[in-house]
Amino acid sequence: MRILSRSYKNESDEKLILRMRKGEEGAFQEIYERYADRLYKFFYMRMWKDREKAEDFVHDLLTKLIQKPESFDVSRNFKTWLFSVANNMVKNEYKRQEVRSNTGSYDEVPHFDAVSKSDVERDVQIAQFKGALDEELEKMDEKHREIFELRHIIGFSNKEIAQILEINEGTVKSRIFYAIKQLSESLGAFKPTEG
Repeated sequence: MRILSRSYKNESDEKLILRMRKGEEGAFQEIYERYADRLYKFFYMRMWKDREKAEDFVHDLLTKLIQKPESFDVSRNFKTWLFSVANNMVKNEYKRQEVRSNTGSYDEVPHFDAVSKSDVERDVQIAQFKGALDEELEKMDEKHREIFELRHIIGFSNKEIAQILEINEGTVKSRIFYAIKQLSESLGAFKPTEG
């Protein structure tokens, strides 16, 4: 089994999908290991930081992939296809939520474990910065926030973002520039002081 596992690790995503179509469970396990955490982070950031909803969406998307691996066109890039599907799921959820009041919670504050007492001040500053960043991202318009999160929180390239959102790369660059400019102005208090 270890030999098979290693061979899966060296396979491209697209080849793993072909193996999934043949019923190879190890191929799906490898896809799961590569993408479950990134999908969770994507859904968590996009779905009002609702952990349960993020987990449900990851489960739903990966279940669909298991049930219908043939729905993926192997001539395309799997990662951008997968996150395009995820993005569409989020858009559909937003539409469903339109009639309800937006009760998304940003009350959860990240927890930081201090390594030593000397790190407490730094940890408090990081927590304050993250809280302020969340607040500023919440104020930002949707199209700029979405691209900032995809680029700087999830870690996609500009090209991948363009493919996922079905917009051109120039638009991605422009929105990232605008988002960073806006954040640098509003988070100026956190700039390091020269001493």
